[in-house]
Amino acid sequence: MRHNLLSFCRHIKYVGILGLPRFFSDNRIFDFLWLFWLFGVIEIVLHLSINWQAVLQIGGIIVIKIRYGKSVPSAENYQSNIKYSLPFTGHWTVVNGGITKEFSHSWDIPSQRYAYDFLILDEYGRSFAGDAGDVKSYYCYGKDVLSPADGVVVEIYNNAKDSDIIGDGKVVCNSKDIRGNYILICHADNEYSILAHLQANSILVACGERVVRGQVIAKCGNTGNSSEPHLHFQIQNNRSFYFSAGLPIQFSDISVYKTPNYEKFDDRPTQVLNDIICSFISRGYNVFNNISKY
Repeated sequence: MRHNLLSFCRHIKYVGILGLPRFFSDNRIFDFLWLFWLFGVIEIVLHLSINWQAVLQIGGIIVIKIRYGKSVPSAENYQSNIKYSLPFTGHWTVVNGGITKEFSHSWDIPSQRYAYDFLILDEYGRSFAGDAGDVKSYYCYGKDVLSPADGVVVEIYNNAKDSDIIGDGKVVCNSKDIRGNYILICHADNEYSILAHLQANSILVACGERVVRGQVIAKCGNTGNSSEPHLHFQIQNNRSFYFSAGLPIQFSDISVYKTPNYEKFDDRPTQVLNDIICSFISRGYNVFNNISKY
């Protein structure tokens, strides 16, 4: 119902363009047509929490710029004491993320500059089989999500419903939080991980609980600002999702290889494997843990 109302408001508001002659004419019909812009207000209200988070992200960009200036953490100036494992079992594909501006998840949003999006692609470069509108058709949906390193859970959200899949990368977010369901883990002083878009009611840990590397903590879902099931993973230097600086993630004991037919899923350029700095990864590549217990 909410999806249908949002879709209706998103399209019908543009009828208001036909009311522009009201500024040059006394014909009341143009006043009536101009009122269709009010559907845009309804759209904003229905997405009020999401729009507010967009404002917070903008604020975060400003705050981080002021706080760090040119010394914002980067692969050149930041060395983590923790080596992270990939937060899943099996072979997954990096579809967003890298340590350079060209391949970054969101370079201009410092908190997500070194974030990664992972999902599973088949040999034909497809992320699902069956009905594209059904989350259960996607290979990664419901797969186990693991703790990437030892740490303490400091924040969770577990009540978001799956977002509607409408295709073409468009999102109908059914959550008040763009992260959807998520887990925030403290691994060390000024080093936190976020695992987001988790399946509804799948989180298996509680705030204050100590977790270990490789522990199953949730399942992959499609909640929040997610156009199809995938896992969003990032490391940041503080608890705040909006006002923390993202940190480059160094993975240990992993293997990386070019994803077959990746261009059928995403036609953006990919990084040459030889150019990928040791322990970092980039979009267009399959990755998996080499540790047998995972």
